[in-house]
Amino acid sequence: MIGGRVTESSIHTRVLANLQRNIAKGAKIQDQLSSGKQLNRPSDSPAGTVSALQLRGETRTSQQYTRNADDGLGWLGTLEQTLGSSSSLVNRARDLTVQALNTTTNGVQANEALAGEIDQIRASLVSYANTRYLDRPVFGGNTTGPAAYDDTGGFTGNAYDPADASRTSVSRTVGSNVKVRVDMTGPEAFGDNTDTTDDTTGLFRVLDNISAHIRAGDNTKLANDLTSLDKAGNKLKSAISEIGSRYNRITQMKESAQDRLLSVTSQLSDIEDIDLPKTIMDMQLQQTSYQAALAATAKVIQPSLIDFLR
Repeated sequence: MIGGRVTESSIHTRVLANLQRNIAKGAKIQDQLSSGKQLNRPSDSPAGTVSALQLRGETRTSQQYTRNADDGLGWLGTLEQTLGSSSSLVNRARDLTVQALNTTTNGVQANEALAGEIDQIRASLVSYANTRYLDRPVFGGNTTGPAAYDDTGGFTGNAYDPADASRTSVSRTVGSNVKVRVDMTGPEAFGDNTDTTDDTTGLFRVLDNISAHIRAGDNTKLANDLTSLDKAGNKLKSAISEIGSRYNRITQMKESAQDRLLSVTSQLSDIEDIDLPKTIMDMQLQQTSYQAALAATAKVIQPSLIDFLR
């Protein structure tokens, strides 16, 4: 069996090819060290690239859910604080109404003082009902107007329609197929103030009646007003409870999104990021290997007589 002839040229070609591969491998490790990533181009790992793209998509989704939750918590926090302050004013109005009922010797000036404070409470409640968040009235539904109520206490926002919630309310997507309503219209919290009868439970109308009946000294109607005020106050408390439950749900969904984001980030790091100690060791081994290859090449490719004659 006759072996193939190994020429000087073929030895040079093979040695140079091996050195080039060695240099390329060292350059790849150097890229990984400088970028901190083991995936710098799709060709580094096609399967890993696909997984990384999918995980990045999940990362962006979780981040968006978190941002939506933060915005929703801002709406609900504003509502909760406003309704809490409103409830305190309603309690004060009740105390004044009871005081007017229990004092039969009130003079005109005393009744006027009580009625005047009731009027101030009503004005403050109308102001609370026009509370804004990010320049939008939180009790106006999805209205584009600047206020939910006019100066007389008339509702000017968009009323909530359960049959058409997507059009008549403000909601935030805080999870996969999870939307939570973050607004509350004025009538849901403060009652229907279009009812002008003495039996109305609209908070602003009730306070109007209380003020008028205190000035008139009509204790019979004032007793009915107190019942109506209690109903309006209970409606306000129910609204606070509902807002609190929504706040808790969004908080839970935000925590879930953050946990998912942490998990996805960890998985993405496992795919993309280098193991720094291992990569440094690989780089050192590669440098040693390259130096050894150079030394071996110097011994294999000996200078020929032609080299000396040149």
